[in-house]
Amino acid sequence: MTEPRYAIYWAPPAASALWAFGTRWLGRDPETGETLAPAPDTADPAWLATVTADPRQYGLHATLKPPFRLAAGQSHDGLVAALGRFAAATAPVAGPPLVLRRLGRFLALVPDGPAPAVLALAARLVEAFDGFRAPAPADELAKRRRHGLTASQEQNLLRWGYPYVMDDFRFHVTVSGALDAAALDRLEAMLAARVARFATEALSIAELALFEQPDAGAPFRLTRRFALAR
Repeated sequence: MTEPRYAIYWAPPAASALWAFGTRWLGRDPETGETLAPAPDTADPAWLATVTADPRQYGLHATLKPPFRLAAGQSHDGLVAALGRFAAATAPVAGPPLVLRRLGRFLALVPDGPAPAVLALAARLVEAFDGFRAPAPADELAKRRRHGLTASQEQNLLRWGYPYVMDDFRFHVTVSGALDAAALDRLEAMLAARVARFATEALSIAELALFEQPDAGAPFRLTRRFALAR
């Protein structure tokens, strides 16, 4: 048994079309734990399940505060209470609509333009909750470095436990695993028309979601939502 990990994510509202679509696309609702069948018009459900296996493990989300283990002296209840206080003192933020883009070997939904308020919120969360984060173990640091890091990403890794935060952060909702070019082409063709409707709706972050992974290898679960101050 390993220590649980926690993450502070943005998840689309549970009643939203994006949540309904995205959880079905990935094949799992992280809030209920339910396994979801793909849409009836999916051409190759088995292949889709394979190429979405990695993001299905984490659940539909955009990272704000990356996964972490609790530091010595910190507790789950303390984290929940602190997140509640943070949410109560933080106003909702908005950004451009989400559009489908390739991020390296992945497909993701990203804001269609600059989103400074979203980036600022993520930076605040990384800093405000750093005291809850246990230092990353050596094997985890080595794993991050295998992909090659810039100087600023290395500094982020050492300071915040994760390379892609602060100035290196990019808000995105991952909708595929790492794929080769042919698989990306195929998946993009399947997905483009399905997500086009979301490109007409401005991104709104009106709540934060606490995700928990009880044990290494277990899927992340969305255990609590925190409404931001209205």
